[in-house]
Amino acid sequence: MSDWEPKIVAFLCNWCSYGAADLAGVSRMQYPPDFRIIRVPCSGRINPKFILSALRNGADGVWVSGCHPGDCHYIEGNLYARRKFALLKQLLEHTGIEPARLHFSWISSAEATKFADVARKVVADVRALGPARHFIKKQAEVA
Repeated sequence: MSDWEPKIVAFLCNWCSYGAADLAGVSRMQYPPDFRIIRVPCSGRINPKFILSALRNGADGVWVSGCHPGDCHYIEGNLYARRKFALLKQLLEHTGIEPARLHFSWISSAEATKFADVARKVVADVRALGPARHFIKKQAEVA
């Protein structure tokens, strides 16, 4: 178990959080390499099914990050995302998946330091939970 590293799927907004990740890399900031980044046009574009699919297919955690509320390049996409994700956390808890496996943040493209800090926190939180049980996949295989 000491060799285990979490697999985390990160859905990053093209305009802000992905830019922050790029700036953190160019600035040679250190953060864990445990992420599989998926670049999306807007955090509001993320369907909760994408998150459930990531968890079902082996991710130990999911991180969604977009523009700060009120600064969305698509006017209010991140406001829609915030509402969807609040409901999704409740759904995860209801289905037996630890809500702490799901993380949300709002990071602008100029906040590389914040990106690296949040990345370290997400990895630490998911690592503390241990490997996901992936019971969703097992139930589907039984049916």
